[in-house]
Amino acid sequence: MNLNDNQMKFLDLKKVNDSFEPELTQAIQRVLTSGWYLLGEEVNAFEKEFSAYCGTSNCVGVANGLDALTLIFRAWMELGDLQEGDEVIVPANTYIASILSITRNRLKPVLVEPDPKTFNLDPTRIEQAITSKTKAILAVHLYGQCADMKQIKDISLKYKLKLVEDAAQAHGAVYGGRKTGNLSDAAGFSFYPGKNLGCLGDGGCVTTNDAVLGDCVRVLANYGSQHKYIHRYQGINSRLDELQAAILRAKLHRLDQDNDYRKGLATYYLENIHNPEVILPEVKDWNAHVFHVFPVLCENRDQLQAFLEMKDIQTLIHYPVPPHQQAAYPEWNQLHFPITESIHQMELSLPVSQVFTHSEAELVCNCINEFRSR
Repeated sequence: MNLNDNQMKFLDLKKVNDSFEPELTQAIQRVLTSGWYLLGEEVNAFEKEFSAYCGTSNCVGVANGLDALTLIFRAWMELGDLQEGDEVIVPANTYIASILSITRNRLKPVLVEPDPKTFNLDPTRIEQAITSKTKAILAVHLYGQCADMKQIKDISLKYKLKLVEDAAQAHGAVYGGRKTGNLSDAAGFSFYPGKNLGCLGDGGCVTTNDAVLGDCVRVLANYGSQHKYIHRYQGINSRLDELQAAILRAKLHRLDQDNDYRKGLATYYLENIHNPEVILPEVKDWNAHVFHVFPVLCENRDQLQAFLEMKDIQTLIHYPVPPHQQAAYPEWNQLHFPITESIHQMELSLPVSQVFTHSEAELVCNCINEFRSR
Protein backbone atom coordinates (compact mmCIF):
# COMPACT_ATOMS: atom_id res chain seq x y z
CA MET A 1 0.00 0.00 0.00
CA ASN A 2 1.44 3.36 -1.03
CA LEU A 3 1.22 6.18 1.50
CA ASN A 4 0.54 9.75 0.51
CA ASP A 5 1.55 12.71 2.64
CA ASN A 6 -1.90 13.02 4.19
CA GLN A 7 -2.50 9.35 4.92
CA MET A 8 -2.89 8.20 8.50
CA LYS A 9 -0.11 5.66 9.03
CA PHE A 10 -0.84 2.26 10.52
CA LEU A 11 2.30 2.67 12.62
CA ASP A 12 4.50 5.76 12.59
CA LEU A 13 7.81 4.37 13.83
CA LYS A 14 9.60 7.69 13.50
CA LYS A 15 7.07 9.31 15.79
CA VAL A 16 7.33 6.39 18.22
CA ASN A 17 11.10 6.69 18.43
CA ASP A 18 11.01 10.49 18.59
CA SER A 19 8.87 10.13 21.72
CA PHE A 20 11.81 8.46 23.47
CA GLU A 21 14.25 11.28 22.89
CA PRO A 22 16.73 12.22 24.24
CA GLU A 23 17.02 8.75 25.83
CA LEU A 24 17.62 6.96 22.50
CA THR A 25 20.35 9.33 21.38
CA GLN A 26 21.99 9.03 24.79
CA ALA A 27 21.81 5.23 24.60
CA ILE A 28 23.40 5.19 21.15
CA GLN A 29 26.13 7.57 22.24
CA ARG A 30 26.81 5.42 25.31
CA VAL A 31 27.47 2.40 23.10
CA LEU A 32 29.64 4.36 20.66
CA THR A 33 31.70 5.78 23.50
CA SER A 34 32.15 2.36 25.11
CA GLY A 35 33.85 0.89 22.05
CA TRP A 36 32.21 -2.49 22.85
CA TYR A 37 29.50 -3.72 20.48
CA LEU A 38 28.74 -7.39 21.25
CA LEU A 39 28.29 -9.39 24.46
CA GLY A 40 28.93 -6.40 26.68
CA GLU A 41 27.43 -4.52 29.59
CA GLU A 42 24.36 -3.23 27.72
CA VAL A 43 23.23 -6.77 26.87
CA ASN A 44 24.02 -7.98 30.39
CA ALA A 45 22.02 -5.13 31.89
CA PHE A 46 19.08 -5.57 29.54
CA GLU A 47 18.91 -9.30 30.23
CA LYS A 48 18.75 -8.62 33.97
CA GLU A 49 16.17 -5.84 33.58
CA PHE A 50 13.91 -7.79 31.23
CA SER A 51 14.06 -10.98 33.29
CA ALA A 52 13.11 -8.93 36.36
CA TYR A 53 10.27 -7.34 34.37
CA CYS A 54 8.94 -10.74 33.28
CA GLY A 55 9.58 -12.33 36.67
CA THR A 56 11.93 -15.02 35.38
CA SER A 57 15.36 -16.01 36.61
CA ASN A 58 16.94 -16.19 33.15
CA CYS A 59 16.92 -14.07 30.00
CA VAL A 60 19.17 -14.65 26.99
CA GLY A 61 19.38 -12.00 24.29
CA VAL A 62 19.40 -13.37 20.73
CA ALA A 63 19.29 -11.96 17.21
CA ASN A 64 15.52 -12.16 16.59
CA GLY A 65 12.27 -13.77 17.66
CA LEU A 66 12.49 -16.70 15.25
CA ASP A 67 15.91 -17.62 16.62
CA ALA A 68 14.55 -17.35 20.16
CA LEU A 69 11.91 -20.01 19.53
CA THR A 70 14.23 -22.13 17.38
CA LEU A 71 16.93 -22.15 20.05
CA ILE A 72 14.51 -23.27 22.76
CA PHE A 73 13.64 -26.41 20.80
CA ARG A 74 17.25 -26.90 19.71
CA ALA A 75 18.43 -26.71 23.33
CA TRP A 76 15.97 -29.37 24.42
CA MET A 77 17.25 -31.58 21.62
CA GLU A 78 20.85 -31.10 22.75
CA LEU A 79 19.78 -31.85 26.34
CA GLY A 80 18.03 -35.05 25.27
CA ASP A 81 14.48 -33.93 26.00
CA LEU A 82 13.44 -33.87 22.33
CA GLN A 83 14.54 -35.76 19.24
CA GLU A 84 13.98 -35.44 15.52
CA GLY A 85 10.45 -36.37 14.49
CA ASP A 86 8.84 -35.49 17.82
CA GLU A 87 5.54 -33.65 17.49
CA VAL A 88 4.84 -30.11 18.68
CA ILE A 89 1.27 -28.85 18.90
CA VAL A 90 0.98 -25.32 17.48
CA PRO A 91 -1.99 -23.15 16.49
CA ALA A 92 -2.92 -23.30 12.81
CA ASN A 93 -3.65 -19.58 13.06
CA THR A 94 -0.26 -17.96 13.59
CA TYR A 95 2.59 -16.18 11.83
CA ILE A 96 4.84 -18.61 9.98
CA ALA A 97 7.78 -18.01 12.36
CA SER A 98 6.02 -20.16 14.97
CA ILE A 99 5.98 -23.05 12.49
CA LEU A 100 9.52 -22.43 11.20
CA SER A 101 10.96 -22.72 14.71
CA ILE A 102 9.66 -26.29 14.82
CA THR A 103 10.54 -27.48 11.33
CA ARG A 104 14.02 -25.93 11.47
CA ASN A 105 14.72 -28.49 14.19
CA ARG A 106 13.26 -31.37 12.16
CA LEU A 107 10.39 -31.60 14.61
CA LYS A 108 6.85 -32.12 13.35
CA PRO A 109 4.25 -29.35 13.79
CA VAL A 110 0.74 -30.54 14.55
CA LEU A 111 -1.68 -27.76 13.61
CA VAL A 112 -4.67 -27.17 15.90
CA GLU A 113 -7.53 -24.76 15.21
CA PRO A 114 -7.94 -21.57 17.27
CA ASP A 115 -10.82 -20.33 19.36
CA PRO A 116 -12.80 -18.25 16.80
CA LYS A 117 -13.43 -15.52 19.40
CA THR A 118 -9.88 -14.99 20.67
CA PHE A 119 -7.94 -16.26 17.61
CA ASN A 120 -5.63 -18.16 19.99
CA LEU A 121 -5.03 -21.89 20.37
CA ASP A 122 -8.27 -23.60 21.48
CA PRO A 123 -7.50 -25.70 24.59
CA THR A 124 -10.54 -27.91 23.98
CA ARG A 125 -8.98 -29.17 20.73
CA ILE A 126 -5.52 -29.99 22.06
CA GLU A 127 -6.02 -33.40 23.64
CA GLN A 128 -7.50 -34.94 20.51
CA ALA A 129 -4.31 -33.96 18.67
CA ILE A 130 -1.94 -35.60 21.18
CA THR A 131 -0.22 -38.83 20.15
CA SER A 132 2.60 -40.93 21.57
CA LYS A 133 5.00 -38.69 19.58
CA THR A 134 3.74 -35.42 21.07
CA LYS A 135 6.42 -33.84 23.24
CA ALA A 136 5.60 -30.11 23.39
CA ILE A 137 3.00 -27.38 22.95
CA LEU A 138 3.81 -23.99 21.45
CA ALA A 139 1.19 -21.49 22.62
CA VAL A 140 1.11 -18.23 20.66
CA HIS A 141 -0.14 -15.02 22.30
CA LEU A 142 -1.49 -13.74 19.00
CA TYR A 143 -2.17 -10.02 18.47
CA GLY A 144 -1.10 -9.33 22.08
CA GLN A 145 -3.73 -11.44 23.88
CA CYS A 146 -2.52 -14.26 26.11
CA ALA A 147 -3.53 -17.76 25.15
CA ASP A 148 -5.58 -19.59 27.79
CA MET A 149 -2.47 -20.70 29.63
CA LYS A 150 -4.14 -22.29 32.66
CA GLN A 151 -5.98 -24.85 30.57
CA ILE A 152 -3.02 -25.33 28.24
CA LYS A 153 -0.60 -25.77 31.14
CA ASP A 154 -2.91 -28.27 32.83
CA ILE A 155 -2.85 -30.33 29.63
CA SER A 156 0.93 -30.05 29.31
CA LEU A 157 1.37 -31.29 32.89
CA LYS A 158 -1.14 -34.12 32.41
CA TYR A 159 0.74 -35.46 29.40
CA LYS A 160 4.25 -34.41 30.55
CA LEU A 161 4.75 -32.07 27.59
CA LYS A 162 7.13 -29.14 27.28
CA LEU A 163 5.28 -25.82 27.11
CA VAL A 164 6.62 -22.84 25.15
CA GLU A 165 5.21 -19.34 24.72
CA ASP A 166 5.54 -17.44 21.47
CA ALA A 167 5.37 -14.05 23.16
CA ALA A 168 6.57 -12.05 20.15
CA GLN A 169 3.41 -9.91 20.17
CA ALA A 170 2.63 -9.83 23.89
CA HIS A 171 5.34 -7.95 25.78
CA GLY A 172 3.94 -7.02 29.19
CA ALA A 173 0.63 -8.88 29.01
CA VAL A 174 -0.40 -10.33 32.37
CA TYR A 175 -2.18 -13.65 32.91
CA GLY A 176 -3.07 -14.89 36.39
CA GLY A 177 -0.84 -12.26 37.98
CA ARG A 178 2.22 -13.26 35.94
CA LYS A 179 3.65 -11.65 32.84
CA THR A 180 4.17 -13.37 29.52
CA GLY A 181 7.56 -15.00 29.40
CA ASN A 182 6.87 -16.48 32.83
CA LEU A 183 3.87 -18.69 32.03
CA SER A 184 5.66 -21.74 30.63
CA ASP A 185 8.90 -23.69 30.52
CA ALA A 186 10.40 -21.10 28.17
CA ALA A 187 9.31 -18.18 26.01
CA GLY A 188 10.57 -16.48 22.88
CA PHE A 189 10.27 -12.72 22.35
CA SER A 190 10.84 -10.59 19.27
CA PHE A 191 12.00 -6.97 19.48
CA TYR A 192 11.32 -6.19 15.83
CA PRO A 193 10.87 -2.39 15.51
CA GLY A 194 7.07 -2.55 15.26
CA LYS A 195 6.58 -4.56 18.47
CA ASN A 196 5.22 -3.03 21.67
CA LEU A 197 8.85 -3.16 22.84
CA GLY A 198 10.89 -2.71 19.69
CA CYS A 199 14.52 -1.92 18.93
CA LEU A 200 15.97 -0.25 15.82
CA GLY A 201 16.54 -3.48 13.93
CA ASP A 202 16.15 -7.16 14.65
CA GLY A 203 16.42 -8.49 18.18
CA GLY A 204 14.92 -11.10 20.46
CA CYS A 205 15.35 -13.04 23.68
CA VAL A 206 14.51 -16.25 25.51
CA THR A 207 13.12 -16.15 29.04
CA THR A 208 12.98 -19.18 31.33
CA ASN A 209 13.25 -20.29 34.94
CA ASP A 210 15.27 -23.33 33.87
CA ALA A 211 18.94 -22.43 34.36
CA VAL A 212 20.17 -25.48 32.45
CA LEU A 213 17.99 -24.64 29.45
CA GLY A 214 19.00 -20.98 29.61
CA ASP A 215 22.68 -21.86 29.65
CA CYS A 216 22.26 -24.21 26.69
CA VAL A 217 20.44 -21.52 24.68
CA ARG A 218 23.19 -19.01 25.47
CA VAL A 219 25.94 -21.37 24.36
CA LEU A 220 24.11 -22.46 21.20
CA ALA A 221 23.52 -18.82 20.23
CA ASN A 222 27.25 -18.09 20.45
CA TYR A 223 28.54 -20.63 17.92
CA GLY A 224 28.07 -23.38 20.51
CA SER A 225 30.85 -21.81 22.55
CA GLN A 226 30.94 -21.13 26.27
CA HIS A 227 34.63 -20.18 26.21
CA LYS A 228 36.28 -18.55 23.21
CA TYR A 229 37.35 -21.07 20.58
CA ILE A 230 36.02 -23.98 22.69
CA HIS A 231 32.77 -25.33 21.22
CA ARG A 232 30.38 -27.57 23.14
CA TYR A 233 27.76 -27.72 20.37
CA GLN A 234 27.38 -27.07 16.64
CA GLY A 235 25.86 -23.71 17.41
CA ILE A 236 24.81 -20.66 15.43
CA ASN A 237 25.52 -16.95 15.53
CA SER A 238 22.47 -15.33 17.13
CA ARG A 239 23.34 -12.52 19.50
CA LEU A 240 21.54 -9.37 20.60
CA ASP A 241 24.01 -6.57 19.96
CA GLU A 242 24.96 -3.81 22.38
CA LEU A 243 23.24 -1.06 20.41
CA GLN A 244 19.87 -2.80 20.30
CA ALA A 245 20.12 -3.73 23.97
CA ALA A 246 20.77 -0.09 24.88
CA ILE A 247 17.74 0.99 22.82
CA LEU A 248 15.54 -1.60 24.55
CA ARG A 249 16.73 -0.48 27.98
CA ALA A 250 15.70 3.07 27.12
CA LYS A 251 12.23 1.90 26.13
CA LEU A 252 11.50 -0.79 28.73
CA HIS A 253 10.68 1.62 31.56
CA ARG A 254 7.71 2.96 29.58
CA LEU A 255 6.33 -0.34 28.30
CA ASP A 256 3.49 -0.66 30.82
CA GLN A 257 2.47 2.95 30.27
CA ASP A 258 2.47 2.50 26.50
CA ASN A 259 0.47 -0.72 26.80
CA ASP A 260 -2.12 1.08 28.93
CA TYR A 261 -2.43 3.72 26.22
CA ARG A 262 -3.04 1.03 23.62
CA LYS A 263 -5.76 -0.43 25.85
CA GLY A 264 -7.40 2.99 25.96
CA LEU A 265 -7.49 3.13 22.17
CA ALA A 266 -8.85 -0.43 22.04
CA THR A 267 -11.58 0.49 24.50
CA TYR A 268 -12.54 3.42 22.30
CA TYR A 269 -12.74 1.19 19.23
CA LEU A 270 -14.85 -1.38 21.06
CA GLU A 271 -17.26 1.26 22.32
CA ASN A 272 -17.56 3.29 19.13
CA ILE A 273 -17.49 0.89 16.17
CA HIS A 274 -21.11 0.00 15.48
CA ASN A 275 -21.07 -1.26 11.92
CA PRO A 276 -22.95 -4.61 11.81
CA GLU A 277 -20.64 -5.79 9.02
CA VAL A 278 -17.63 -5.56 11.34
CA ILE A 279 -16.98 -8.14 14.06
CA LEU A 280 -14.97 -6.80 16.99
CA PRO A 281 -12.41 -8.89 18.91
CA GLU A 282 -13.38 -10.52 22.18
CA VAL A 283 -11.19 -9.57 25.14
CA LYS A 284 -11.14 -12.29 27.81
CA ASP A 285 -9.10 -10.32 30.33
CA TRP A 286 -7.93 -6.73 29.89
CA ASN A 287 -4.71 -7.42 31.82
CA ALA A 288 -3.92 -10.28 29.44
CA HIS A 289 -4.11 -8.19 26.27
CA VAL A 290 -1.66 -5.49 25.18
CA PHE A 291 -3.11 -4.88 21.68
CA HIS A 292 -0.03 -5.25 19.57
CA VAL A 293 -2.69 -5.52 16.89
CA PHE A 294 -6.38 -4.51 16.99
CA PRO A 295 -8.01 -7.06 14.65
CA VAL A 296 -11.53 -6.84 13.30
CA LEU A 297 -13.28 -9.34 11.03
CA CYS A 298 -15.31 -8.40 7.98
CA GLU A 299 -16.65 -10.70 5.25
CA ASN A 300 -15.93 -7.91 2.78
CA ARG A 301 -12.51 -7.21 4.24
CA ASP A 302 -10.87 -6.12 1.00
CA GLN A 303 -13.67 -3.66 0.30
CA LEU A 304 -13.38 -2.26 3.81
CA GLN A 305 -9.63 -1.87 3.48
CA ALA A 306 -10.00 -0.11 0.12
CA PHE A 307 -12.68 2.17 1.57
CA LEU A 308 -10.45 3.15 4.49
CA GLU A 309 -7.51 3.70 2.16
CA MET A 310 -9.70 6.04 0.13
CA LYS A 311 -10.27 7.90 3.41
CA ASP A 312 -6.47 8.08 3.89
CA ILE A 313 -6.45 5.48 6.70
CA GLN A 314 -3.78 2.80 6.40
CA THR A 315 -4.62 -0.71 7.64
CA LEU A 316 -2.81 -4.05 7.46
CA ILE A 317 -3.83 -7.69 7.22
CA HIS A 318 -2.48 -10.16 9.81
CA TYR A 319 -2.22 -12.46 7.89
CA PRO A 320 -3.52 -12.95 4.32
CA VAL A 321 -2.38 -16.59 3.90
CA PRO A 322 -2.32 -19.15 6.74
CA PRO A 323 0.76 -21.37 7.18
CA HIS A 324 -0.88 -24.52 5.82
CA GLN A 325 -1.60 -22.79 2.51
CA GLN A 326 1.92 -21.44 2.02
CA ALA A 327 4.17 -22.75 -0.76
CA ALA A 328 6.83 -23.34 1.90
CA TYR A 329 4.76 -26.26 3.22
CA PRO A 330 3.33 -28.02 0.13
CA GLU A 331 2.60 -31.15 2.17
CA TRP A 332 -0.12 -29.20 3.99
CA ASN A 333 -1.69 -27.43 1.03
CA GLN A 334 -4.56 -29.93 0.78
CA LEU A 335 -5.44 -29.65 4.47
CA HIS A 336 -8.50 -27.71 5.54
CA PHE A 337 -8.72 -25.63 8.72
CA PRO A 338 -12.00 -23.74 8.33
CA ILE A 339 -11.73 -21.51 11.41
CA THR A 340 -8.18 -20.48 10.57
CA GLU A 341 -9.02 -19.90 6.92
CA SER A 342 -12.05 -17.79 7.83
CA ILE A 343 -9.94 -15.58 10.11
CA HIS A 344 -7.28 -15.09 7.43
CA GLN A 345 -9.92 -14.22 4.84
CA MET A 346 -11.70 -11.70 7.09
CA GLU A 347 -9.06 -10.15 9.37
CA LEU A 348 -8.15 -6.45 9.12
CA SER A 349 -5.88 -4.65 11.60
CA LEU A 350 -6.74 -1.10 12.62
CA PRO A 351 -4.07 1.43 13.68
CA VAL A 352 -3.21 1.21 17.37
CA SER A 353 0.02 2.45 18.94
CA GLN A 354 1.34 4.68 21.70
CA VAL A 355 1.49 7.64 19.27
CA PHE A 356 -1.89 7.15 17.61
CA THR A 357 -4.21 9.88 18.89
CA HIS A 358 -7.78 9.57 20.14
CA SER A 359 -8.90 12.07 17.51
CA GLU A 360 -7.42 9.78 14.86
CA ALA A 361 -9.19 6.80 16.45
CA GLU A 362 -12.45 8.77 16.32
CA LEU A 363 -11.96 9.32 12.60
CA VAL A 364 -11.31 5.59 12.09
CA CYS A 365 -14.52 4.71 13.93
CA ASN A 366 -16.57 7.23 11.96
CA CYS A 367 -15.26 5.91 8.65
CA ILE A 368 -15.86 2.27 9.59
CA ASN A 369 -19.39 3.07 10.69
CA GLU A 370 -19.94 4.81 7.35
CA PHE A 371 -18.80 1.75 5.35
CA ARG A 372 -21.34 -0.36 3.48
CA SER A 373 -20.25 -3.22 1.25
CA ARG A 374 -21.25 -3.14 -2.37
